Amino acid sequence: MSDQTEVAREGRRRGRGGGGAARRAERTAPSIETARFITRNIPDFEILNTEALEIIEANAEVVLEEIGVNFVDNPGALQRWRDAGADVQGERVHIPRGLARKLCESAPASFVQHARNPERSVEIGGRNLVLAPVYGPPFVRDLEGGRRYATIEDFRNFVRLGYLSKWLHHSGGTVCEPTDVPVNKRHLDMLHAHMTLSDKPFMGSVTEPSRAQDSVDMCNILFGEDFVRGNTVMTSLININSPLTFDSVMMGALEVYASNNQASIVSPFIVGGAMAPVSVAGTLTQVLAEGLAGVAYSQLVRPGAPVVFGAFVSSIDMNSGAPTFGTPEASKILYGAGQLARRLNLPFRSGGSLCGSKLPDAQAAYETANTLNAALLGGVNFMLHACGWLEGGLVASFEKFILDADQLGILHSVAAGVDISEDAQAMGALHEVGPGGHFLGCAHTQANFKDAFWRSQVLDYRPFETWADDGSPDSVQLANQRMKKMLSEYQAPELDAGIRDGLDAYVAQKKASEPDAFA
Repeated sequence: MSDQTEVAREGRRRGRGGGGAARRAERTAPSIETARFITRNIPDFEILNTEALEIIEANAEVVLEEIGVNFVDNPGALQRWRDAGADVQGERVHIPRGLARKLCESAPASFVQHARNPERSVEIGGRNLVLAPVYGPPFVRDLEGGRRYATIEDFRNFVRLGYLSKWLHHSGGTVCEPTDVPVNKRHLDMLHAHMTLSDKPFMGSVTEPSRAQDSVDMCNILFGEDFVRGNTVMTSLININSPLTFDSVMMGALEVYASNNQASIVSPFIVGGAMAPVSVAGTLTQVLAEGLAGVAYSQLVRPGAPVVFGAFVSSIDMNSGAPTFGTPEASKILYGAGQLARRLNLPFRSGGSLCGSKLPDAQAAYETANTLNAALLGGVNFMLHACGWLEGGLVASFEKFILDADQLGILHSVAAGVDISEDAQAMGALHEVGPGGHFLGCAHTQANFKDAFWRSQVLDYRPFETWADDGSPDSVQLANQRMKKMLSEYQAPELDAGIRDGLDAYVAQKKASEPDAFA
């Protein structure tokens, strides 16, 4: 028995003994309002007709069979494909027409990701949309500190803000990359923060297969081994090295998660014109081929393992070579990829608060709005980068996190559609007021004004004079003020003391087991 396994078991033993006390404490803890994940009552926007979809699907099969995909430095994966009937030549896997699609049929159309607080659990798939924050930036930005390398305390503050954000359903994963912690150990601190500072669902580590296993082991402490064995408690982001390459690090992490019944988001990472063709149809063909191969491989590891079909696509500025966001071409690809995912009966990941701006300014707002709206209308089920993304994903911005998280409330409202209940028809109000009157004082307005309209928690609608007397704050200053207020009021959700001790001990022992590495 490994030392880590014994630490995990000791944590669970302590946790079982203190569970009743934790539940009692949780009932008396301050209530943090979190909106339920979105269930759309509006139609998806479908940009491709049946003929176009069938052409793209046929072309993707040609890519898989005739061109093939690379599985590098992974003999086990190559053997799995051989056993499934693929033609393996070196590290190139040629997948016979229809095989990948057939393998995908065992993946669930939707699944529940359980949170440690059952009220925060989410269902990914179907008509649902789950919102998660920015993922991966090495830099952070705020009004006082400017642009700087991220630290573990920055990371913890983002987790705290995510926990307090009403419209955000998920704590995410690498909300920023804490560069002050060794590369080989920072995943432990990040997971510990998600598990202790929030009670929303979270993502596991994918930077090395052993770190994925650490994620599973820590979940065994948090939830209990039996629960983890039978339920999905993590999602993980498995990026494909586009074009058509599956590396051993990402696939090794996928193997760990799939074998443990945990969810993987199989997602091509494409900059159109550099890593895929410049045309929408060509890029969709590549996205589908890569997605089919990745999802199919997860089912070779474990049939029925939960998996999400992903599409992360930006275009390229042909003058500078930099990626661009919020463009019409990216939206077209998002809409088309959503249709392809639905035809596969798989959950779909895309979208976010994507922008190329260096600051949370007008460019950031335009590009973000374009992407958020496309993701809502395109049928996305899991939206990573829903708030905080800046500078093409290099920066996690505190103020933009606050502004974006506030705007996510609009997605909830639009997705609800139009209420045509008897009360919403407002015929009583129309009769009461009649011609030439006003509705401010009528009974219907008095009964409904509190929640008739979505309300921003950040943006300023005061009269000019009041706003000017208050120092004429712009949106960044308003977001900075709200961020500070939220962090000052933060209280961690209750967690059983035995479970916390088990997590602390696991992290400490794993860190002590190897020297620090910063590369």
